Amino acid sequence: MGLYAFNCSEKLQTVNIRRGTCGHSVLSLGSMKTQWIWNKEKTKIVEPLDYENVIAQRKTQIYSDPLRDLLMFPMEDISISVINRQRRTVQSTVPEDAEERAQSLFVKECIKTYSTDWHVVNYKYEDFSGDFRMLPCKSLRPEKIPNHVFEIDEDCEKDEDSSSLCSQKGGVIRQGWLHKANVNSTITVTMKVFKRRYFYLTQLPDGSYILNSYKDEKNSKESKGCIYLDACIDVVQCPKMRRHAFELKMLDKYSHYLAAETEQEMEEWLITLKKIIQINTDSLVQEKKETVETAQDDETSSQGKAENIMASLERSMHPELMKYGRETEQLNKLSRGDGRQNLFSFDSEVQRLDFSGIEPDIKPFEEKCNKRFQVNCHDLTFNVLGQVGDNAKGPPTNVEPFFISLALFDIKNNCKISADFHIDLNPPSVREMLWGASTQPASDGNAKGSSPESVIHGIAESHLRYIKQGIFSVTNPHPEIFLVARIEKVLQGNITHCAEPYIKNSDPTKTAQKVYRTAKQVCSRLGQYRMPFAWAARPIFKDTQGSLDLDGRFSPFYKQDSSKLSNEDILKLLSEYKKPEKTKLQIIPGQLNITVECVPVDLSNCITSSYVPLKPFEKNCQNITVEVEEFVPEMTKYCYPFTIYRNHLYVYPLQLKYDSQKTFAKARNIAVCMEFRDSDESDGGPLKCIYGKPAGSVFTTNAYAVVSHHNQNPEFYDEVKIELPIHLHQKHHVLFTFYHVSCEISTKGTTKKQDTVETPVGFAWFPLLKDGRIITFEQQLPVSANLPPGYLNLNDGESRRSNVDIKWVDGAKPLLKIKSHLESTIYTQDLHVHKFFHHCQLVQSGWKEVPGELIKYLKCLHAMEIQVMIQFLPVILMQLFRVLTNMTPEDDVPINCTMVLLHIVSKCHEEGLDSYLRSFIKYSFRPEKPSAPQAQLIHETLATTMIAILKQSADFLAINKLLKYSWFFFEIIVKSMATYLLEENKIKLPRGQRFPEAYHHVLHSLLLAIIPHVTIRYAEIPDESRNVNYSLASFLKRCFTLMDRGFVFNLINDYISGFSPKDPKVLAEYKFEFLQTICNHEHYIPLNLPMAFAKPKLQRVQDSNLEYSLSDEYCKHHFLVGLLLRETSIALQDNYEIRYTAISVIKNLLIKHAFDTRYQHKNQQAKIAQLYLPFVGLLLENIQRLAGRDTLYSCAAMPNSASRDEFACGFTSPTNRGSLSADKDTAYVSFQNGHGIKREDSRGSLVPEGMTGFPDQGSTGENTRQSSTRSSISQYNRLDQYEIRSLLMCYLYIVKMISEDTLLTYWNKVSPQELINILILLEVCLFHFRYTGKRNIARVHDAWLSRHFGVDRKSQTMPALRNRSGVMQARLQHLSSLESSFTLNHSSATTEADIFHQALLEGNTATEVSLTVLDTISFFTQCFKILHFLKQFEGLWRQPCVKQVYWHHFSDSVCLHRVSVSYLGNSHNMRSLSLLYLLW
Repeated sequence: MGLYAFNCSEKLQTVNIRRGTCGHSVLSLGSMKTQWIWNKEKTKIVEPLDYENVIAQRKTQIYSDPLRDLLMFPMEDISISVINRQRRTVQSTVPEDAEERAQSLFVKECIKTYSTDWHVVNYKYEDFSGDFRMLPCKSLRPEKIPNHVFEIDEDCEKDEDSSSLCSQKGGVIRQGWLHKANVNSTITVTMKVFKRRYFYLTQLPDGSYILNSYKDEKNSKESKGCIYLDACIDVVQCPKMRRHAFELKMLDKYSHYLAAETEQEMEEWLITLKKIIQINTDSLVQEKKETVETAQDDETSSQGKAENIMASLERSMHPELMKYGRETEQLNKLSRGDGRQNLFSFDSEVQRLDFSGIEPDIKPFEEKCNKRFQVNCHDLTFNVLGQVGDNAKGPPTNVEPFFISLALFDIKNNCKISADFHIDLNPPSVREMLWGASTQPASDGNAKGSSPESVIHGIAESHLRYIKQGIFSVTNPHPEIFLVARIEKVLQGNITHCAEPYIKNSDPTKTAQKVYRTAKQVCSRLGQYRMPFAWAARPIFKDTQGSLDLDGRFSPFYKQDSSKLSNEDILKLLSEYKKPEKTKLQIIPGQLNITVECVPVDLSNCITSSYVPLKPFEKNCQNITVEVEEFVPEMTKYCYPFTIYRNHLYVYPLQLKYDSQKTFAKARNIAVCMEFRDSDESDGGPLKCIYGKPAGSVFTTNAYAVVSHHNQNPEFYDEVKIELPIHLHQKHHVLFTFYHVSCEISTKGTTKKQDTVETPVGFAWFPLLKDGRIITFEQQLPVSANLPPGYLNLNDGESRRSNVDIKWVDGAKPLLKIKSHLESTIYTQDLHVHKFFHHCQLVQSGWKEVPGELIKYLKCLHAMEIQVMIQFLPVILMQLFRVLTNMTPEDDVPINCTMVLLHIVSKCHEEGLDSYLRSFIKYSFRPEKPSAPQAQLIHETLATTMIAILKQSADFLAINKLLKYSWFFFEIIVKSMATYLLEENKIKLPRGQRFPEAYHHVLHSLLLAIIPHVTIRYAEIPDESRNVNYSLASFLKRCFTLMDRGFVFNLINDYISGFSPKDPKVLAEYKFEFLQTICNHEHYIPLNLPMAFAKPKLQRVQDSNLEYSLSDEYCKHHFLVGLLLRETSIALQDNYEIRYTAISVIKNLLIKHAFDTRYQHKNQQAKIAQLYLPFVGLLLENIQRLAGRDTLYSCAAMPNSASRDEFACGFTSPTNRGSLSADKDTAYVSFQNGHGIKREDSRGSLVPEGMTGFPDQGSTGENTRQSSTRSSISQYNRLDQYEIRSLLMCYLYIVKMISEDTLLTYWNKVSPQELINILILLEVCLFHFRYTGKRNIARVHDAWLSRHFGVDRKSQTMPALRNRSGVMQARLQHLSSLESSFTLNHSSATTEADIFHQALLEGNTATEVSLTVLDTISFFTQCFKILHFLKQFEGLWRQPCVKQVYWHHFSDSVCLHRVSVSYLGNSHNMRSLSLLYLLW
C-alpha cells in the first residue's frame, strides 16, 4: 500500500482528541456546550476570496486539472435569441404599411409590439439552476426497482401461512404443471423435447428439498424423475429457449430445464426455488462460521489461524464456501458494484415528487382560448314552398328570400355577448329574384364582373360571400346563454300582413304562387331593404363548465313584434321563453336546421373575424369557417394582453323619434343608411370599410338598417361593423342618412316612379374622436334636414350665431339614439393613458416641456382602468421604461415613473395576473439604449430609484409594495444587465471591467437598504420581508453569471452578516431560504473551486491540501459551501423547525449533485463529495444525538488521557454489552466529568443526569415549534427520525462517492477517537436504515392513521408471536417511527400495493446502505495493514479485548442486522467476513 497505508502506530501513540477550528471533543459535554454558547453570542464571519483574482492567478492549475469542468464556468453561458412570434394566422394580422400610416405614438407602439419577435435572454444551463426536482433528467427514480428478498419477511410468512415454505418438514411446499426438457449429449434443447409433467416440491424430514415429477396430479404412481435441490446452486430464466422457461444449475455443471405455462407461475416457482437455494447456502455458511469462531479462540498466531482456516475450507464438502474463501477482495468489490442504485433514488422526497418533463411556467403572450363551439347552418324552410324560376324540376323551396343573423345573448348578465353572424341560405334561383340572373350588383353599386375580382388577405372575395359555418367563443359559459336567430325578408309591408300566408295556409299551392308573384315584384324594386320577420332561440350550454347541449333544438319561429325589436326586448322575451306558461307569442310554422358541435381539433380553412386566414388554410378553398367576434365581459379576470392587430367599431342605431317632426310630409317607412367618412366637405365620399352582408361585397360603403312599416318612431337592432383606419383624426365620423321608402307596388307604374323609391328625410352624424379618444357610450343626436359643407363644426348654439345654411329637425332635439362598441387593440378609451402617451409624443417631437407636466401625467396613470392596464400591458410598461431613462432630467421623474411601475405590478398581483408580468420580462421587454448621451441605463436608474424609495421614511405603503413585489424590478435589472453585456459586446471583457465601479456601489447600497426591512421589520411585514429575501437571493444568484463573482460573494457575506444566531426562528428560516436559493446556482460547484489551495512541500499533494474541517481557510476558499455548513452547524443546536430547514437544504443540494447529468463521472462525483468532507465533522460533533443506546457504546466514557492500552480495551465484549436485543428500560453511560446520560427508549432524549428543563422528543415537536423565537433547548435533545436519516444519507453519499485516496488521507489525519466515531457512524447507518419488514411498515402506517384519522385498528392486530421471527419482531418494536420517510398516500384507503411499494423502497435503501458500509469497511481493512500492525504490536494483539475491537465493528454490526439485510447483502457480507477471518 505504500503511502496509502494507514499509519496506525502514529495514531495509537496518543488519544488526546484533536480540536480543529470547529472541533471539540465529540463526546465532551463541557466543550460542546461552551462552543455552542460562544456561537450563540457571536457569529464569526469569514471574508470570501477574490474569486476573479484567484482564477486569474491559478489559471495554469485550473486548465491543467483533468476535472477543470468543475472549476470553470462554461463558455457562451449566456446569449440572446430572437424567437419568432407564434401566430395562429397564416400571415401577420398587422397591415403591411401600418407603421408608416400610424401617426399616434400609442398606435405606433401597439403596432410595433404586435409585429416584434420575442427577445429572450438564454442561460445555457438554466435547467440546472433550480431544485433537484427541476433537473432535466428524465426521472430521478429508477425505471425498475429491484425486488430483494429478506429473511424477516420470510419469517413473517411462516407465521401467517402454515403451508408456506419451511412451515413443516415432510410437507408439500408447492405443486403444479411444468414442462421438463429431456436433455442429453445427443439431443439439443428445443421446443419438441419438453414434456408436460406435474411437479411436487417437498421438504424431507432432514430439512432437504426434493422436486418430484409425475405424469399427472396423482402422486401415488411412480415418479418420472426427481431433482435434489441440495446440489442446486442457482436458478435463472431462459427466455430464448422457450416461453416462461428457467434453468436449474447444479454443482456438477449439469442443468435441468423447466418451463411454466404462464409468466405468473414462472415467477412464483423462481421465487420459491431461490429461497430454497439461499436457505441451503445460509445453513452451510452458518455451520462453517461456527467452526471458524471456535478456531478463533485458540491463541495461535494470526498466520497459523489463517492456515488452519484455509485448510478447513479446503476440507469443506460445500464448493460455495470454498469459493468464498478463494475470492479476493477486489473481486468482491467488483461484485458489489454490479447493479448498484443511487441511494437518493429511494428518498421520500424524490419518490413523492417528480417534475420531470414539466412545461415551463413562463409562456409568451397568447390569445386567450375560451370555450369555443362551431355552428353549421344547413337550411331554412317555411310551409309555403314552391318552384321558383327555372327550378321547375328541382325540389320545392321557399318562394321568397330570407336572411338569417345569429348572435349570443346572456340572460344572466342581460347583454349581447357576440357580434352578428349573417347567413344566406337561399338557393341560387331565389337569390336571382333580388337582382336578376345575368348581373348581380354588389351592395355598393358596382356590378360583378366589371373589374377583376378583389383579394382579401389572399382569399378571393367570392369565397367569402356565402359562409355558412361560424365559430363562437364564450369566456364565461353557463346555461343561460342562448343562440338567437333573427329572420328577415325583403321589405314588403306590415309584419302581420306578410306573416299571414305562412300562418294560415289553407291552399299551399295557391298561396305559394301568390306569395311568389308579390315577392318577385318587391325584390326587383326594394331588394336592398329588409324588414324583421321572425326569431327563434336555443340554449347552448348544459352547465357552467362549458358542456355543450348538443341535443338542443331551436324553439319554434315566433313572429317578430314591430314594437319589440331591440336587444333589450329580445332579452326579456328569452326570460319569458324559459317560462312557457307566460309566453303568448304567435308561431310561424317552419324549420331552421342549424347544428352546434365542438370545434374539431384538426379544423382547417378558418378565418378570423377580420378575414385573416388561420393555420392550416388551403388555397382556393371555398368551404370556409369564420370566427365570430366575442364581446368579452369588461371584468379584469377575463382580460389578457393583446397580441394581434384588430381594429373594429360596431355601431348600433337604436331608435328614431320622428312622430313630432313637421319638416317632412312623408316620413313613415324610414330606412337608415350608415356611412363612414373622413371629410365633411361637399366633395367627400364614404369609405369602403363597412363589412358587407352575404351575397354582396365583403367591404362596402354603406349599410342599411331594417325598416319598420308605417312607424314614425322606429326601433332598430342592426349591427354595423366597421374596419377602422390605422390613423384617426377629428374629421372621421359616421353619417346617418334617413330615407322614406315607398312601398307601393303598381304594375302600371312608370320607370320614373320606380326610381323614386327613397326620399331623404334627414341627416345625423357623430364624430369618432372626442379629446383624441374614441367615443363608445350611448348618445342622442339631433337630426338636420340638410347637409351643408363643414357640418362637423356645427351644433345648435353655433348655427344660431353663424350664417351656415343648416336646418335642424324639430328644433335640434336629440331625435336619434345610438351606441357604439369598440373592439380595437390599437386604440384606448382610457383618458389617462391617452394623455400620457400624447404628452410623450409632444416631448419627442421637440415640444418645449413645461416643468412638472410629465410628473402630473405620471401621477394620473395611477387612476387608469385595470382592464386597459392589462390589455396594453407591454405597451404601457415599455413606454414607462423609456421615460425612466430618456424623457427628462428632472430628479422626480424616475421616482414617479417607478411608482407607476410599482402600481401596475401590485395591481396585477392583486388580480392574480402576475404571470403576465413574467411573460413580459422574458419575452417582450427589450431594453432600449437611451437617446440622451449622458442618460443612465435601465438597470442603473432602476436600482437607484429603488434605493430612494426604500430610504423614504413617510411612504411606508410604497416601501412595503416595493419589498413585496421586488422580484419584478430585480428581474428587469437582470435582463437589462444581460442585454447591455451582449449587445455592447461587454461580455468578452474581464468581469471586473464589465460594469463601472459606480454601479457596484449602487448595488451594495441597495442591499444595505434592504437589510433592515428584513432583519428588523420582519414581524411587521412578514410577507414583504420573505418575498424580498427570496427575490434578492435570486438576483444575486443571477449576478454570478453576469458580473464580478468576488463582488457578489461580498454582497452575500454582507447580507448574511445582518443575521445573528440570537435571531427568531423566522429570520433563521429566511437565512436558509436565501442560502438555498443561492446554492441552487447552475454553476455552484465551480463557484466553490473544488481544488487544492495550499502549496505542497515534501508531502503528497493530497495529503497536504486536504481540507476536512470548517476552518477559516476552508470557508474562504470554498465560500458558499463553507457558509452553508457553518450555518448548518449552528442550526443543528437549535429547535426542530430550524434544524429541519437546514438539514433539508443540505440534503436537497446533495441530491441535486447526485443526479446532475453534467457530473456523473465517478471522478467528478468524488471531487464534489470531497468538497463536503467537513460535513462529516459536523456529524461527529453530534454523534451522541445520532446514536441511540444500541449504537453508542461504553467507549464513549474513555478519558482523554487514556493510554494506548486503555484505548484498545475500551470496548466491552459482544456478550456483555448492550445490543439491539437489549431489553432494559434504562441504562447509563458515565462521562469523565461525572455526569451521566440517561438513556430512555430510542425515542427519548440524551439528557445529562441532574439537569432539568430539557424536553424529550415529543416536547421538541410541540413546545419548540410554537415558539416565535428560538428557545434555549439543550443541544443534546434527540434528533427525530427524519433528521437522523437525512443526515446519515448525506454522510453515506459522501463516503460512497469520495475517492479512496482522499478517504485514506482523511483517516490518516483524524484522531483515533474520531476514527472510532467514524466507524460508529457506519453502524448507526445500518441501524437507522435497517429493513423492518412489511408487517412493521403496515403497522406503523396503521398507527399513523389511528392518530390522524381515528381509525380503529384493534381488530387488525398482529397474530401471536410464536417463534424466532416473533422474538425478532418484539426486539424491533422500539424502533423510531418511520412515518417521516413514508411515501405512502396517507389515507384510510391505502392498499396492499402501497405497503408493498414502501417495503420495496425500504428494502432497496437497506441493501444499498449495507453495501456502502461494506465497501467502506472492506477498504478500511485493506488499508489498516493488520499483519504489519501485529508485527509491531504483537504483545498488544494477544490481549483478547483488542481482538474484540475489530470483530465488534467489522463482524458483529453486520451479523446483528443480518435479519434486516437482503439475501444479496448477506451474500456480500459473508464473502467479506470470510476474508476478514483469513486475515486473523
